[in-house]
Amino acid sequence: MRIVSLLPAATDVVAELGLLDHLVGRTHECDWPAEVEGVPIVTSTGVDQNALSSREINSTVHRGSSLYGLDADLLNDLRPDVVLTQDLCDVCAISYRKVTDTVRMMDVGPTVLSLEPSTLDEVLDCLRTVGDVLGVDSAGKIAALRQRIDDVERQTRHLPHPRVAPIEWLDPVWPAGHWVPEQIAKAGGVPLLAEKGEHTRPITWQAVHDARPDVVLLMPCGFPPERTMRELPDEQLPETWVLDGPSYFNRPGPRVVRGVEVLAHVLHGVGPTPAPSEATRALCRSPIRDSLA
Repeated sequence: MRIVSLLPAATDVVAELGLLDHLVGRTHECDWPAEVEGVPIVTSTGVDQNALSSREINSTVHRGSSLYGLDADLLNDLRPDVVLTQDLCDVCAISYRKVTDTVRMMDVGPTVLSLEPSTLDEVLDCLRTVGDVLGVDSAGKIAALRQRIDDVERQTRHLPHPRVAPIEWLDPVWPAGHWVPEQIAKAGGVPLLAEKGEHTRPITWQAVHDARPDVVLLMPCGFPPERTMRELPDEQLPETWVLDGPSYFNRPGPRVVRGVEVLAHVLHGVGPTPAPSEATRALCRSPIRDSLA
């Protein structure tokens, strides 16, 4: 079985199922696990995120500029049996339409499997979907992941639940929806600004303040924590944490379970202390510091 993954979350699923040896192509954003480094890259991006601010990236995207390119010749040469892609968000990964248009021109048409989860259950069900297509029994993997979530929920159930505002883009302010509200709830928090499974829209910082959060989580889509730390909002915020969004919150793969565990420690001190790369207390302006200034 020859697999090409056009979605970082799908690469995570392939790894979780123990099928990395069958991965023959990946995106330029597939960065986990380390073993994928030698796998050929079949996508590219037309936007240099390192050279642009969050506002500039957002403007570029919404002007219709092409975010992703697909190397059709290389994809054809790799002769995949299965191509894993998505149709949930054209900003997060290459579009389903571009993939299917490219596959139609290939010498041999592979199976194209689109993964479109919007809730936590659907994220975990992707393991079953991919496993069934690839001929792998995923039941044990799914059960183990669900058990980890249940363990966190059990440890935090009777603790005070803080009000939590998750932000997945900084300028404009974009609240995190889809599976993130469930991650927060499972970790013992009250999610604000979005409902389970919701595809959100931009809001203002005033709307964040009006929601009266106890904790603000900054998890910009595609930004590593060190990049987020360079763009901290100039806002008077309550307790604020910078999280590794791409690893544990933005991508609908099995590592969202680790995200629940990270949140349990951030909100309640439950479980092992996350690494600084997973969660770091941010030095945003606060009422306490302002009063001492």
